[in-house]
Amino acid sequence: MTTAILVAFDESPQSVAALGHALETYDDATIRVLYVNDPWEWAGADGINDLFFAEDAFERSQDVASDVIAAANEIAREYDREIVAETEIGGTAETIVSYAEDHDIDHVVLGSHGRRGLTRFFLGSVAQYVAKRSPTSVTLIRGDDADEDPSSSDDT
Repeated sequence: MTTAILVAFDESPQSVAALGHALETYDDATIRVLYVNDPWEWAGADGINDLFFAEDAFERSQDVASDVIAAANEIAREYDREIVAETEIGGTAETIVSYAEDHDIDHVVLGSHGRRGLTRFFLGSVAQYVAKRSPTSVTLIRGDDADEDPSSSDDT
């Protein structure tokens, strides 16, 4: 039976490292890459008086999702591997866990910023949520973003 590995991918340095780790480590596994198109990231306002339509925002988010999936496929080609890449719409952490449950995933690999202290408390953690609620084991690939501005990145 083939092992199914899920890699949460958003093109961040941490998710690129997670995908590389999965491609290197799980030679005989089916690597499933998931990009979660989170409505909280694309619905809202461009400015105080410049509200955009949800339909336009959704279309832009679909374009971004296609670009992210293309990037994941390119990384897989660099490792001479094929992946199954999909996009789901929903809250990032919840969707990763649901996907793992619904697709009989054997192991989850995802990147983590490795934040500590108040930054982690205030920003939350997709990685923490997935690690606690995943139906299977999880490998977290920590990134080094100590010099990064926490307000300019996501919370995985």
